[in-house]
Amino acid sequence: METSAGSSPRNPDVWDPLPPEAFDSAAARHLLRRATWSATPAEVDRAVRDGLPATLERLFSGKTVPFPKPPAIAKLEKEAPELAQRIRAAGAQEKRELQRQAREASQQALREMSIHWLQFASQPAVAAQEKWMLFLSDIYVVAYEKVRNAAHIFDHTAILREHGFGTAPALTKAVSRSSAMIRYLDLQDSRRDAPNENFARELFELFVLGEGNYSERDIKEAARAFTGYRHREGAFVFARRQHDNTPKTIFGRTASFSGDEVIDLAYEQPAAAIWLPHELARFYLSDSPIPQEQLAALGDWWRARNFDLRALAQRFFGSRLFFEPYHRGNYIKSPIQFYLGLIQDLELEVAPFARQVLGSLRQMGQNPFNPPNVRGWVGGRQWINSATLAARRQLVHVLLQPINEAALNGDEQRDLAAAREAGRARFTVDPSYFEALSRLSADELAARLIDSFLSGETSPTSRDDIIRFLKNNSSTPAARRIRSVLAALLQSPQYQLC
Repeated sequence: METSAGSSPRNPDVWDPLPPEAFDSAAARHLLRRATWSATPAEVDRAVRDGLPATLERLFSGKTVPFPKPPAIAKLEKEAPELAQRIRAAGAQEKRELQRQAREASQQALREMSIHWLQFASQPAVAAQEKWMLFLSDIYVVAYEKVRNAAHIFDHTAILREHGFGTAPALTKAVSRSSAMIRYLDLQDSRRDAPNENFARELFELFVLGEGNYSERDIKEAARAFTGYRHREGAFVFARRQHDNTPKTIFGRTASFSGDEVIDLAYEQPAAAIWLPHELARFYLSDSPIPQEQLAALGDWWRARNFDLRALAQRFFGSRLFFEPYHRGNYIKSPIQFYLGLIQDLELEVAPFARQVLGSLRQMGQNPFNPPNVRGWVGGRQWINSATLAARRQLVHVLLQPINEAALNGDEQRDLAAAREAGRARFTVDPSYFEALSRLSADELAARLIDSFLSGETSPTSRDDIIRFLKNNSSTPAARRIRSVLAALLQSPQYQLC
């Protein structure tokens, strides 16, 4: 397929499968860096050996692996009913103290959940699944800052995993019953005589149709259909007396629509077939919009398959368009991908240090489970500024140096000891890693580092500079020279791209 420089191909057949002979090592690296967090040599070899169809089947099998419930979340759920009862019965001063304790317990549970999730998501076997969950969470947005209940956030992500490879209408209906979503978009306070429009607006604008494909009247009428949606102790409750069961006119049709029927009605609109593929391309492929005729072609294909999300993922990631050279090595990694990519590339494990790990992600601009607003993270060039680049460089420095145990607080020292006792201790790069690489020649080492860590084409000049540095600084120990080269590569603009 021919494309003009600096523009995306406009052939509507670009969703056809990539020819088998075109799935080489470079194509496999592109797929893995976009669909997962990184492209380690072992995973690239496996993908090429298996072929593209088998690799897509493995990455998007539809059989999701549950994220184990962290102990702090289980404890929060167990204690919540009794604590709520005590708060209701308490006097003003005691109530404030109990509420403070509840907030602290929830915040601690969120920190534990965030670390456990990063540890879970860093496993290659679930990387594609968890990045897909992150994609869906950037559409069906909830944020801890407003929900203020870590257990509800955990349950919301479980919904995304459970339904994330089924049909989009079924996922959207499940999300409408999410305790976190009910709280985040104020359905808890939506009554028959005072419907709240927040959920209905985001349903049309951000979940299903996109802006401009509905009217204000559609929103007002749809809001009435979701009155009575409640949660009680984390479970969905339908308050029938608060539900407006009278006729509503939405998208030109009149009936006593329920919330589920409004969702079905939304997916009957032409824009429903295009919106999520548009978001899929924005999250995984390009900051530049995909041409409308190409999105329409993919949308028609997807609608014909009942909005099957797994089928959409396999079609998208297996397409000729996805593998176009124009789309390779030019997409800025999110902070989470940058961090988890480093963990996988360097064969490390996520350290059990919430203060350090979550602080680093926050400084880079992405606080897990707490996006900035209903539109989620904008991404792209918004990830990069002087402060976030400095945080990325600092993260590389931390991972390439031994742990400074003297700087750990008491809890972190206990967590480190427990991790070591459990056989998990690869939190920073061991000096033996550099010693092993020092056995390679300068030419072999340059090729190994560039092929393993950088995406896209690397100029011969850059390769020559690495070789010259390795050869011309013989007074410096080889391991130290290799550490310096690796740090420079991981901090380079090219490593920020995938």
